[in-house]
Amino acid sequence: MEEKNLFGARDLLETQHGSVVVYRLDRLEQSGIGRVSHLPYSIKIMLEALLRQCDGAVTTADDVANLARWNPSDSVSHELPYKPARVLLQDFTGVPAVVDLAALRSAMHRMGGDPGRINPEIPVDLVIDHSVQVDRFGSRLALFYNAQREFERNRERYEFLRWGQTALSNFRVVPPSTGIVHQVNLEYLAQVVQTRQINGDKVAFPDTLVGTDSHTTMINGLGVVGWGVGGIAAEAVMLGQPIYMLTPQVIGFKLTNELPEGATATDLVLMATQMLRAKGVVGKFVEYYGPGVSKLGLADRATLANMAPEYGATLGFFPVDEVTLQYLRGTGRSIELVDLVERYSKEQGLFRSDDMPVPDYHDGLELDLSTVEPSLAGPTRPQDRIPLHEMKRSFQITLEKAYDKPAPAIHSQEQKLTDGSVVIAAITSCTNTSNPAVMVAAGLLAKKAVERGLNVPSFVKTSLAPGSRVVTRYLESLGLLPYLQALGFHTVGYGCTSCIGNSGPLPEKVAAAVRQDDLVVASVLSGNRNFEGRVHPLTRVNYLASPPLVVAYALAGTVNVDLATEPIGADPNDQPVYLKDIWPAQDEVRQAVAQALSPELFESEYGNVFEGDETWNQILVPEGELYRWDPASTYIQEPPFFLDLTGEIPPLQPIRGARVLALLGDSVTTDHISPAGAIPADGPAGRYLVERKTEQRDFNSFGSRRGNHQVMMRGTLGNIRLHNRLIPGSEGGMTIHHPTSEEMSIFDASMRYQEEKIPLLIIAGQEYGTGSSRDWAAKGPILLGVRVVLAQGYERIHRSNLVGMGVLPLQFLPNQSAETLGLTGLEIYDVEGIDDRLEPGQEVTVRATDAAGNEKTFAAIVRIDSPVEVDYYKNGGVLHTVLRKMARGEQ
Repeated sequence: MEEKNLFGARDLLETQHGSVVVYRLDRLEQSGIGRVSHLPYSIKIMLEALLRQCDGAVTTADDVANLARWNPSDSVSHELPYKPARVLLQDFTGVPAVVDLAALRSAMHRMGGDPGRINPEIPVDLVIDHSVQVDRFGSRLALFYNAQREFERNRERYEFLRWGQTALSNFRVVPPSTGIVHQVNLEYLAQVVQTRQINGDKVAFPDTLVGTDSHTTMINGLGVVGWGVGGIAAEAVMLGQPIYMLTPQVIGFKLTNELPEGATATDLVLMATQMLRAKGVVGKFVEYYGPGVSKLGLADRATLANMAPEYGATLGFFPVDEVTLQYLRGTGRSIELVDLVERYSKEQGLFRSDDMPVPDYHDGLELDLSTVEPSLAGPTRPQDRIPLHEMKRSFQITLEKAYDKPAPAIHSQEQKLTDGSVVIAAITSCTNTSNPAVMVAAGLLAKKAVERGLNVPSFVKTSLAPGSRVVTRYLESLGLLPYLQALGFHTVGYGCTSCIGNSGPLPEKVAAAVRQDDLVVASVLSGNRNFEGRVHPLTRVNYLASPPLVVAYALAGTVNVDLATEPIGADPNDQPVYLKDIWPAQDEVRQAVAQALSPELFESEYGNVFEGDETWNQILVPEGELYRWDPASTYIQEPPFFLDLTGEIPPLQPIRGARVLALLGDSVTTDHISPAGAIPADGPAGRYLVERKTEQRDFNSFGSRRGNHQVMMRGTLGNIRLHNRLIPGSEGGMTIHHPTSEEMSIFDASMRYQEEKIPLLIIAGQEYGTGSSRDWAAKGPILLGVRVVLAQGYERIHRSNLVGMGVLPLQFLPNQSAETLGLTGLEIYDVEGIDDRLEPGQEVTVRATDAAGNEKTFAAIVRIDSPVEVDYYKNGGVLHTVLRKMARGEQ
């Protein structure tokens, strides 16, 4: 952040903080550089970062001018070197990121350099929130028991993070049982406008970030530009590298009117997600505007911004306005900070009001909020919205078409386990537990249900996992927690649970019945993800819903019911009770929220957020600049990525003689690729752990073992719902070893291929790599020997991760696919045109030769999108590039 006064933009701003240096955006317009006042708010924030950080080397005056001239009618995209202000990690993605930093230190030491140079150059916060599992539920002891098991399972990981906390600079850790990373960010960490000492000056600038979780976008609701990136890209940013990106397209989403009675922010999110997926906004910024924005509370905006990954956008942005300032005051931020945010935002043209001109956008769409209706989404994708009144029919169609089963004849009130039974009802996830309105609505609905004598069937596993301790405090103060507990919704932990597969085991009687009768049972959760096999291996249909609807479906015990017209249950007098009878009114919810929330509540809960409890502080802290790797560890291992790295960059060469490891269809998610959830005892990863004397009860989850590449590579492409078309009709991580035609696990096949020195590729359809921003969806394949992915289309983060790990992403030409080209996946593949002259977006030649010697030759597009990414690919990955530069003293 070397200080420059480019375009005369440097100025002073008086605030309650005193004088601060600012870099005025309006000077660019005054200098005739560009119509900055017409830019979308999100683009202005990125422009400020370029202007402030312009040093003539990494960021040039041309970079600033190119973005200042941003014009939606301009078809030319420019590459931008964007540096955010901070990085945010959660522990599932954060542990492997810190493992990589530790491995880079070890590699730097081997190369004769100073390992202490491997350090975050900007502030990094890691929130431990993904490690709690719902082992115990429906009990006041659930929270204590699950927290105890969390520490037992994860002590080694936590020791490693404590090492990082002491060995690395600019690195803080929020201990377990505090809350979900995005809610902690929203309620406490985010500043909206930061100040930092730079060259002796106090400089004010917008708070911006990248995070290693795709739902980092939740902070967009607070007027903060932030999005999810792969752990690989985040590590590069930590080490001072910019994110090189092409000028984004910005879609304006106009909101009008306000939500009607009975509709929640969750329902709005599901409708917007459906609309935006249909529109096609993958890799684009979405910016909300219109009079309806002012009708949404900050938490409602955050709910909508949170699910930007589900509608495919990089951002789902709400500019700073009066509602933002109210939220900052209400969550206990200082008077001085609120004053700074207001003055700075207004001075820089970053403050929105209804009477301001609409910025220029590439395209747009509009939603009348009054048309939003209660909905769910499922059974396997968040964009597949189902209006509440169509839910029963939708499930029955799924049952018939996907599972060849007739609709259950049993009436829902008989509370018997059958097809459609709800076996998991989870109030979980950052998306909704951050929103007091929907959480209070769930509590009020539970109160009315208990007062009517309703109960939850015994086969429903109920859980409440708040995103922060503030939620418990306001539910307690309103007297609603006992009613939720009466229905089994006891607090099971403060973290991300069912939404990421940490649902824990079903009761054995329930699990046995599901397996024995081959039942299609359901989960209903207030999360953002419901991909196949994610929530629980035994729930084959999974539906996203608002917290009050989660409670409602728990009471009903089935998704095979029309809650709009049929009873949810019967009272003790056998009188039917309908959902409308117990649904809380909007005014009732608003009054309760206003009564319960106060700044003091947030100040109290976040006052000592980094200190942790006695259990955390008793964890052994390893010492030393270099981490001492333990070869016997099943949690933390030094990854092989940098073990043999030298200063020389090997020349690029064509890929010849490759075989297809997996032939996949559309919408293959990072859940399908990267291992997540429980570790199967009979799979390669389970066998690895058993061989190392690990009992099955201590397997923990794949997510918790992301610091061990041996476990992760054995689970890669091992999802139980993966359909590899090399074996028609198969399900799970199986493939064919082509030279022998043997069927075997993908891991075993890849090991054999590597012994035979045969490179591998994956062929896929549209939306390859959608879902969570898992770096292991790229790390796993490279360790399995995958050199190329050939797909019809990529999700933004995953494409970047592939390049960042040295995997070549190729894309079929428009209107071409494996099917149109007649590819079976049994061929031998060559990719020609891969050499040191490689350029972004160029076409290469792919040749597929079948067993009879017949050749099919076609062109494919190299989805390496910028010159910097070409450099990353040549080096074998982004971290390899950074390490070589540091070893040469260039950084």
